[in-house]
Amino acid sequence: MPKRGKKYIESSKKIDRLKKYTFKEAIELATDNSYVKFDASVDISVRLNVDPRHADQMVRGTVSLPHGIGKTVRVVVFAKGEKEKEASEAGADFVGSDDLSEKIEHGWLEFDKAVATPDLMGIVGKLGRILGPRGMMPNAKLGTVTFDVAKAVTELKAGKIDFRVDKAGIIHTSIGRVSFGIDKLLQNTAFFLDTILRLKPSSSKGTYLRSIVISTSMGPGIKIDTGLVRDLIG
Repeated sequence: MPKRGKKYIESSKKIDRLKKYTFKEAIELATDNSYVKFDASVDISVRLNVDPRHADQMVRGTVSLPHGIGKTVRVVVFAKGEKEKEASEAGADFVGSDDLSEKIEHGWLEFDKAVATPDLMGIVGKLGRILGPRGMMPNAKLGTVTFDVAKAVTELKAGKIDFRVDKAGIIHTSIGRVSFGIDKLLQNTAFFLDTILRLKPSSSKGTYLRSIVISTSMGPGIKIDTGLVRDLIG
């Protein structure tokens, strides 16, 4: 059991562990009690009634939240010719092909997301052992292997996130920052959960949303009443 700091303990005392809060109550409680000195991330963890060991129950996808997540996203693009120019004009931080691949192979990883045109996946594929474990590998299903590099870069810069259920059946992601305020955080939460509901596998039986927890950076988790999801989404 990790030893908790004094501020964490004080923050936890304000939360009723036996209560399941409304979304507004939970977000207000989480943001009001954020004790870190920076603009903390507001995070959500959703436990699903799925078994990720079965391919037909692997819940994964992407979503562009209405208000983004408040993070500067550094994007690299593997492209040549006109697509290289297109990526640069769209705001990509780094664009290249063999030179970019070599740079990454030598340990350079100063970026958050990678995009590639399909014709350069032969080059990018060699970086799988580096990018794969870090969740940076371009993927056609996530829209990051595409010839429409301008759209991909724009969406990632605007805060498009990708998510997938982990081995325990839980999806973790950020829904914004404390500075966003309650209304924007509620709207982002509603948009995210609506996406999760739309991705429900047909093979998932019973209660799909088993639990939802809201927290901030280094802060305690606050349980949500899952029965209120439909009201939030509207």
